[in-house]
Amino acid sequence: MEMDILKDSKEEIEVEMESLTLVEILRVYLNKDSAVTFAAWKREHPTKKPILAVKTKGKSAKKALSDAVDAITKDLNKIEDDFKKLK
Repeated sequence: MEMDILKDSKEEIEVEMESLTLVEILRVYLNKDSAVTFAAWKREHPTKKPILAVKTKGKSAKKALSDAVDAITKDLNKIEDDFKKLK
């Protein structure tokens, strides 16, 4: 997966990603984090890649993004384990 960092400071980051689905999942998980004050994505045109914007307070934006990825991975692993139990 390709990801370009467009803006990067301690409490703010903007990342351009290829997948609209992944950007939306990240937005949902980021908004569950109490240190995240703003998480949203935009796409200037349907032919353009979505841009995820994250602002935090008390935690670095990169750390918040990393925590969201970890939470998503944990949930996906649990879903996979539950699915395997159904067999």
